[in-house]
Amino acid sequence: MEFIGILCLILLATTIASHFSQKIGIPAVVGQLLIGVILGEGVLNWLHPDTLIHEFSEIGVILLMFIAGMESNLSQLKKYLRPALLVASFGILLPLFLGFGTGQVLAISTTEAIFFGIILTATSVSISVEVLKELKALDTKEGSTILGAAVIDDILTVLLVSFSFTFLAPDNSRNSPSILLIVLEDLLYFLLIYCLVKWLAPYLMNLSRKVYAPAAVIIVSLVICLSMAYLADLVGLSSVIGAFFAGVAISQTKDKTEVHRNVEALGYAVFIPVFFVSIGLSVSFGQLKSQIVLVVAFVLVAIAAKMIGGFIGSKLSGFSNNSSWMIGAGMVSRGEMALIILQLGTDAGVVASDYYSSLVLIILVTTLVSPLILKYFTNRTYGKVASNQ
Repeated sequence: MEFIGILCLILLATTIASHFSQKIGIPAVVGQLLIGVILGEGVLNWLHPDTLIHEFSEIGVILLMFIAGMESNLSQLKKYLRPALLVASFGILLPLFLGFGTGQVLAISTTEAIFFGIILTATSVSISVEVLKELKALDTKEGSTILGAAVIDDILTVLLVSFSFTFLAPDNSRNSPSILLIVLEDLLYFLLIYCLVKWLAPYLMNLSRKVYAPAAVIIVSLVICLSMAYLADLVGLSSVIGAFFAGVAISQTKDKTEVHRNVEALGYAVFIPVFFVSIGLSVSFGQLKSQIVLVVAFVLVAIAAKMIGGFIGSKLSGFSNNSSWMIGAGMVSRGEMALIILQLGTDAGVVASDYYSSLVLIILVTTLVSPLILKYFTNRTYGKVASNQ
């Protein structure tokens, strides 16, 4: 029963933090992330990232992206596919090269410097989605570009990580599948997504309305969401990609409003707050003194590289300066995607354990500041419209 008490503490603390965050004009998600830092190792050391918190947070991020998919405009996503591709490409190239260069300047080994750069290529769109939802900017041209770029970024980063292990990992750790196999699995998965949007989701949702069971429509929609998330993870993609496209598929059915209302209530009442708190739980300031230069340097590079990469890709696509900076800001957060890559690199012996805590801190700091940066540039782009939400 201990977890019940922990869950009560998380829900109460995040609700209070959200209230005061919005009262002082900052995104509610910042308050929830800080609650994780305060309750975790960094300050009070009351909560630790155990199995139940991890599982609840996994469900939370899946539901968050499922909701985002339902709120997205499919035609808008298609329209901004080219800008999304450019933003993702520059948002990978700049962090990769600047991360490697920073590592070399700080006298980190070549292999580790390359992998530091690879970690910085990751983007976790879940934080940006929450801020854009809060500012009513998710379904804008910038929001659609950020979502599309994050999906493409995830695919390219997975391929980059797999490819890098072939050359960077010690001989006894080179057990990653071939690039050709990964590409084939990803192609088959996206073929499944097409079938889901076009035929499967409408058929299954229509069938659910004929089932004499309580909340059958909601249950079937959640099965679609969780199944697509599970399959995405199975082929090496982030589970949020599957959840997002499951939401897009549901948005094309007549059950969209009912599913959105119920899933949003479920997600924000229980699972999503746990996800945001879990990000901050591992923050530790123990090694900050010994590696302060490295942490500060990589935090600055991580933020600047994604923002400039997003800006360049957006400008090449014809966006205004304000819109381009907004899109770049939406790509800053690293979150769980970068943490997963770091763990893979550590397990494969690519990154020395001495750097592990510092890299975790770099990832979490970029995740904590990204909502503030995104809100600032969203307000610059949409002015009082975003500010008054």
